[in-house]
Amino acid sequence: MLELKGLSKSFPGVRALDDVSLRFEPGEIHALVGENGAGKSTLIKLITGIYQPDRGEVFFNGRRLGFRSYRDSLAQGIDIVSQEIQVIPESTIAENIMLDKMVTRGRTGIIDWAAVNRRARLYLDMVGLPLAPDTVIKRLSAAQKQLVQIAKALAADARVLLLDEPTSSLTEHEAHNLFGILRGLRDKGVTIVYVSHKFEEVFALCDKVSVLRDGRFVGTERIDDLTQAELIKMMIGRDVTETHLGRLDAEGGREMLRAEHVVRKGKVEDVSFAVRAGEILGFYGLVGAGRTELARVLIGEDSLDAGTIFVRGKRACIRSVADSLERYGIGYVTENRKEEGLLLQSAVSTNITITVWPRIVNRLTRAISRSITDSRPPSLATPSAWFKRPRNAFSTASGCS
Repeated sequence: MLELKGLSKSFPGVRALDDVSLRFEPGEIHALVGENGAGKSTLIKLITGIYQPDRGEVFFNGRRLGFRSYRDSLAQGIDIVSQEIQVIPESTIAENIMLDKMVTRGRTGIIDWAAVNRRARLYLDMVGLPLAPDTVIKRLSAAQKQLVQIAKALAADARVLLLDEPTSSLTEHEAHNLFGILRGLRDKGVTIVYVSHKFEEVFALCDKVSVLRDGRFVGTERIDDLTQAELIKMMIGRDVTETHLGRLDAEGGREMLRAEHVVRKGKVEDVSFAVRAGEILGFYGLVGAGRTELARVLIGEDSLDAGTIFVRGKRACIRSVADSLERYGIGYVTENRKEEGLLLQSAVSTNITITVWPRIVNRLTRAISRSITDSRPPSLATPSAWFKRPRNAFSTASGCS
């Protein structure tokens, strides 16, 4: 049994957790839910020694734990699959999975790479990732890296497994496969703490659910005794009566983007589609099916080997991400926010305004005033104003050479 008593944790300007007490029993999948900022990720980082509590204690099987690092947590059989991708990009899949349990040749200390790859293969098969163990991690998509993290946790043979949004980059198929693995671990007596925003997963997979709100513990209920509406009320503190989800009215709308027989060798093969103004078009497929690869071609991050792209009815020649945004008005939000989507060492204002610097730079000094980036000038305050482009913004090239 894992028990938390009076855990509190503060960071500059915010109290992340306030006197939280919880119990997680062996052989159960226990959901931990709450709005963004409720303290879920902070709680599991306190359990595993990544953070140290300001107050409170953690007990495991009646014994008080005092982890000073994540390594201490692993030694006691408590592991975590983090929401953020935590891999070594230059190493292989097998090295990432077996990092703390390398197989050596007797007492020589020489690593038996064949044995390491064989063992890693077992866990790759468990999570359904059909890649060679000696594949370098940096070549993988965000979803594939997430499956590697899950495989690494399974290889640790943990008695307590903490999962923080483990399906955030996975399709329904991969998530369903993961659920089967977790149910098997539960049947073996493993304690599983499952952090998720996806209610359908919580109700399909978990035995109990505990709710945090604004860093405080709200309550614990058995899933069978709870409705989705009741769970939402526990999370936000009020009933939700709003049912209007907006209007989808794309019939007869102007064609905004069309692809004809798009090919990226080895990644995308003969893809065609069209999307109109006011329409939401979804792309669905298994990990490695080519969804992200298609998006990278559309925004010019990867070159087009064959096919044609049309924007607003005119043939487009998109040579870069900057080209797609400034010339054609195509924005992109990557699935891998940490490695590809953000400048982690820069301010929030820098990250938000970097794509519009050419429009706010001082023409004489070439400097950008912080007062501009930190405010919301009228020209950038609304979505309609955001898409106002320079005079020649949508001029199109005759074709890509």
